[in-house]
Amino acid sequence: MSFSSNTVTVLAPATVANVVCGFDVLGFALAEPHDEMHLRLTDEPGVHILNDDDFGLPTVPARNVAGAALLAMLRAAPEVTGVEVRIRKHIRPGSGIGSSAASAAGAVVGLNALLGGRFSRPELVEFAMYGEEVASGVRHADNIAPAIYGGVTLIRATTPTPDIVPLDAPPLFVTVVHPQIEVKTSDARRILKQQVPLQDAIRQWGNVGALVAGLLQHDYALIGRALEDVIIEPVRSILIPGFQQVKDGSHAAGALGGGISGSGPSLFMLSQHEATAQAVADVMRDTYDRLGLAYYVYQTTINKTGCQVLTN
Repeated sequence: MSFSSNTVTVLAPATVANVVCGFDVLGFALAEPHDEMHLRLTDEPGVHILNDDDFGLPTVPARNVAGAALLAMLRAAPEVTGVEVRIRKHIRPGSGIGSSAASAAGAVVGLNALLGGRFSRPELVEFAMYGEEVASGVRHADNIAPAIYGGVTLIRATTPTPDIVPLDAPPLFVTVVHPQIEVKTSDARRILKQQVPLQDAIRQWGNVGALVAGLLQHDYALIGRALEDVIIEPVRSILIPGFQQVKDGSHAAGALGGGISGSGPSLFMLSQHEATAQAVADVMRDTYDRLGLAYYVYQTTINKTGCQVLTN
């Protein structure tokens, strides 16, 4: 069989999952930062991983998120002998902005490009979720889907096959702070309550519906009102120093709202205007300067395209 190319480069974006009230069902892609991945078809059987960074991530395919995703994809494409993936991560592992999802999504998007685009986006999400399972023990798609589709996505279901709904969001500015502490996704899931009061569930459903409506109607005020989480945030926020100070200060600066990105420790805020996003960035810097914690701040927008393929 002839392939479209032997090598390809992929820019895989960071993502924000949950989007406050949408635990495991809402996510969006960020314009910055992104990982850089190079994939090459080889005559050596299997998946071969090379790391171009100092994070010390596993190179055994079954223990690496990109490797696990590629192994799943190779089972569906038996004519491919092997694939090498070289990864330079700019999305720090454990940051809460979809580091594992970027690797898994970028890997399957890249191999699909080498295969001439044979697989659909829902199929790519299915493959990439094998990588998320390595990272967190759960095959969730709220980071994977926006990384592959771009923009804001709603995950209606992941079984029996992924049902992904792209949402036409209005222009939004995103400010993210990544305090330099570690919150493992598996640990952040472990502390969650397994049962919630019916009234809390009803309020959460209302917020998810309102957020989707606000995005589709380009109603910034409704988006702001809907960015409320009465189930997950009260539990997970205790793991993140400075959470309430950032949230309160960002609202005072004019942000629409925001909260924990994924399982944390990163926090994100959405703004209608760039000047507001800059004021929010100042709030974030001031908060962590006063706490004496190192941090990174990203002031960016929503990435509308997802993983970008650059043929070599």
